[in-house]
Amino acid sequence: MINRRTHVAHFCATALLALTTSIAFAQSNYRAPRGPGGKPDINGVWQVLNTANYDIEPHAARPAMSVRSGPAGPVPATPVLALGAVGAVPAGVGVVDGGIPYTPEALLIKKENQEKWLERDPEIKCYLPGIPRATYMPLPFQIIQNESSIFIAYEYAGAARDIFLKDPGEPPVPAWMGHSVGKWEGDTLVVTVTNQVADSWFDRSGNFHSDELKVTERFTPTSPYTMLYEATIEDPQVFTRPWKMSMNLYKRVGKDAQLLQFKCVPFVEELIYGHLRKTPLE
Repeated sequence: MINRRTHVAHFCATALLALTTSIAFAQSNYRAPRGPGGKPDINGVWQVLNTANYDIEPHAARPAMSVRSGPAGPVPATPVLALGAVGAVPAGVGVVDGGIPYTPEALLIKKENQEKWLERDPEIKCYLPGIPRATYMPLPFQIIQNESSIFIAYEYAGAARDIFLKDPGEPPVPAWMGHSVGKWEGDTLVVTVTNQVADSWFDRSGNFHSDELKVTERFTPTSPYTMLYEATIEDPQVFTRPWKMSMNLYKRVGKDAQLLQFKCVPFVEELIYGHLRKTPLE
């Protein structure tokens, strides 16, 4: 019986390895349909299927709550809006390749951000998410491509950005969505993003950056309905070396392949400005 079980387990493992290898081989040899200018056609509505917006690092399921410091270290605070399981954080395997190499000083800030998540996370105030976070928000985005530029519209907060295929030069001021310049390397769109403000985060777990952030994105079609997205992060003020996150993007089809509106500014007016009312709401 043991030998039989061992044989079956070995057979299953071999079959899984063969399947994984064949999928990887098929993806590595995939050639996307040609679009504007003979480049890969990446037009469409795309979305992730992961939990990176909660936490880009591997994490267990947990209640959606902030934490506060106690005598023995961080302790749970009041759950957010007492939503119970509805407000819980789903587990995730993470999208970071290896760990995040914070400097010792920056790691302390990251932990403090996590403890004060409800006060500090820019998503709560409906600020624009920045890059790369805009890519893995739990809402879709649409890529519109022509020969001279690529435009990406995001459902979250009506965010948008142009990816210039010819660098127009340094922008006058930093911006929430930064300055994006792209080029094609084979079938991969490589985008360099600079000039972002320091106020955006990578996720709801306090992972952050400074205004020296440089993001190098790579969009590689791997099938008619998937793309590999990679983002290399450089920020000498916060990290000791460059690091990378990677994930799959999935193309939405049918009636679902459209952006709806999520203009969240009205949702947060009371949160941000409610204390300025002459007569506070009860």
